[in-house]
Amino acid sequence: MKHNKVGSVMTTDVVRVEYGTPVKEVARLLAAHRISGLPVVDEDDKVIGVLSQTDLIARQAATPEPYETRRRFTFSGLTRRARRQSAKAHARTAGRLMTAPPVTAHVDDTIVEAARTLAQHQVERLPVLDEEDRLVGIVTRRDLLQVFLRPDKEIREEVIEDVLVGTLWLAPRSIDVSVVQGVVTLSGHMERKSETEIALSMTRRIDGVVDVVGKLSYRLDDARLHTPEPALHGVADDWLRRL
Repeated sequence: MKHNKVGSVMTTDVVRVEYGTPVKEVARLLAAHRISGLPVVDEDDKVIGVLSQTDLIARQAATPEPYETRRRFTFSGLTRRARRQSAKAHARTAGRLMTAPPVTAHVDDTIVEAARTLAQHQVERLPVLDEEDRLVGIVTRRDLLQVFLRPDKEIREEVIEDVLVGTLWLAPRSIDVSVVQGVVTLSGHMERKSETEIALSMTRRIDGVVDVVGKLSYRLDDARLHTPEPALHGVADDWLRRL
């Protein structure tokens, strides 16, 4: 089964800055290129942090007004968050204002893996790295959403060809496969319970699949067998070990 890789949807012309880039230049680049964030790289083009509009706004909000009365010292000023806010308020360079460590993806990551990373860390973009961890692109939420634009017919064909025929060695029409708005329904009867688990698990991992509805029955619950019996061969063996 082939997954679309991050490298197929990323933007390769990446606007970037270095540690010593002035904050005003960062703001100018964001406005000029109409982007909401960019990576900060070192001299070897390795990503050391990420700067966003949120960081710039936080800096502005933390900067005291010129005629504001100096606040009295409180113990709250000793907290890590307070120290971080104070540092951002006085930051003059990208390196002092950036968010680090950066959340990144690799060019060979699948789109599904990158989407999970975005959701887990609640970020809008991921710098994309090559095998030497150097910056080669950037991918955004909008880029990753392209995977869900796959036609239902294309998803159905992949389920049949890669999952049912290619992995489970079943006849193309032995299991009914229907796809509506990215939701795949598998219906029919299979020989083993493990085959139904493989079919459902592999289908969920196909690019563009929103959800999987399993209506599969089986004759043999091979999970309860105590004596070894011939297992599924080839790719199916790997999938059984992962379940």
